[in-house]
Amino acid sequence: MVSNDNSVNIKDSGRSYHHGDLRSAVVEEGLRLLGDREAESLSLREIARNVGVSATALYRHFPDRASLLAALADAGYAKLAEEQHRAAQGAGHQAFAALGRAYVRFAIANPALFRLIFVNSPTNMHSHSIVPDGSAASMLEESVKQMIGEGAAPEIRFAVMLRAWALVHGLSMLILDKQVMADNALIDQVVSSSSIGLDLSP
Repeated sequence: MVSNDNSVNIKDSGRSYHHGDLRSAVVEEGLRLLGDREAESLSLREIARNVGVSATALYRHFPDRASLLAALADAGYAKLAEEQHRAAQGAGHQAFAALGRAYVRFAIANPALFRLIFVNSPTNMHSHSIVPDGSAASMLEESVKQMIGEGAAPEIRFAVMLRAWALVHGLSMLILDKQVMADNALIDQVVSSSSIGLDLSP
C-alpha cells in the first residue's frame, strides 16, 4: 500500500498525526515547555522526542528553529488576545483599563512566552498600520476609537494607542525584570483609563 504523505506515523506509540495535527501538537508542546524555561533553551529535537516523532518529521513543518519560535510567538499573541477579550467582556466603559490589566497579568503569568512574542513582533508600526481583526492591537484600537471618537485623526489615535501600550508594556517589563513587585493593587492603580491622559496638545 502506498503511504499517505499527509500523515506522520509514530513508531510504537499507537498514535498518528495527520497533516496539520502534528504542527498543532508541536506548538502545544512548545508552549508547555515555555511555561518553565526560556525560549533560548527550546530545541526541535527535544520537542520531536516529547511528541513522539522523529526530528525529520518535525522538519517538514518547521524547517528550522526560527520557524518554530515564530509559530510559538503567533500562538502566544493569539492567547494574549483571548485573555484580553475575556477581560474586556462586560467591562463597559472600563474596557480600556481591563485590556491593559489583562496585558500585564498575561506577561506575569507567561514571562518567556511574552518576551518571545515581542522578539518576533512586526517592527516600524505607524499610524496607518493595518492590524488583524481580533488581535490584541485591534482591540486596543477599537477601545481608543470609543474613547476619543471615530473622527479623530489616525495620528491622534495612534499616539493614544502607543501611549497606552508603552505604559502597560513598560510596567510588564519592569515586573518581569524584578524592578517592581508584581502587585495586583499596584497594577490596578497604574493601569486605568485616566492614567495615560488624552491631552495630546503640544
